Amino acid sequence: MTEINTTTVLGAGVIGASWTALFAAAGMDVRIYDVSPTVENDVTTYVANAWPTLMELGLAIEGRKGSVSFHGSAAEAVSSAQFVQENVPERIDVKHALFAEIEPHLSSQAVVCSSASGLMVSEMQQGWNDPSRFILGHPFNPPHLIPLVELLANDNTQTDALATAEAFYKAVGKVTIRVRREVPGHVANRLQAALWREAIHLVESGVASVEDVDKAVWAGPGLRWAAMGPHMLFHLGAGPGGLEEFCDRYTESFHRWWDDLGDTRLNSGLSGQLAKGVEAEAGGQSVEQLARKRDALITGMLKANAHVNR
Repeated sequence: MTEINTTTVLGAGVIGASWTALFAAAGMDVRIYDVSPTVENDVTTYVANAWPTLMELGLAIEGRKGSVSFHGSAAEAVSSAQFVQENVPERIDVKHALFAEIEPHLSSQAVVCSSASGLMVSEMQQGWNDPSRFILGHPFNPPHLIPLVELLANDNTQTDALATAEAFYKAVGKVTIRVRREVPGHVANRLQAALWREAIHLVESGVASVEDVDKAVWAGPGLRWAAMGPHMLFHLGAGPGGLEEFCDRYTESFHRWWDDLGDTRLNSGLSGQLAKGVEAEAGGQSVEQLARKRDALITGMLKANAHVNR
């Protein structure tokens, strides 16, 4: 694996700033490019706010912090990097223009990973003369806190590029999965989209309020999902017989439920109904207050997971 000690973050909004905090915590130097005139202040503030959590999780340690520098062009920012995390807006023309700019200035061994959630790797590869060092490295927000990274390469990718990226992400504390076939939304976004569609349907059809649907998730299966995935949990759900016995017992029930799931579509009226429900659920708490509560809960769960699995 190529030794990585210098990284570049292209696009330093919320996702890019979060990546910056994580890479710096791992001792990597981070070179940043973003078009925002306030990028330096924004990123510096974000990293400072994230640092106590990174320390609490053991992802940052005293005396280890990579440098963070800001650059006037994407080409300059990537010039000495072994690893590049791209987070610019999800417009294919913007991505292609960026790739065309940086490609001549990249090290031959550098790996470029895109955080894109909605675009396909095959679409983005069309912006490269040689896409062999470019792959998907899709995080869950915020990347410094949520461990998951989804990796996707294809026949145009050099084998060692995927292996290098996977090893790098693991070294900075991430949990990786390999997406074997290109589909819209990759894996995790499709799973949460399926759940949210039914959550919306339950509200729209009058089964439960927004707050009670949310409560049904976090106070019920969400707790289990934070520990294990659905297949392993159902494997445990039928005792010694495991998943095969679980399927034998509950096939008819699941088929009945699946047949009754909603196929709803968002519109302005429904979006407004959901927003009012969330406002009532928030009980006057600001977005910032709710985000701090979310991050504190996730941090506690991650620490508990690490304690059990150490």
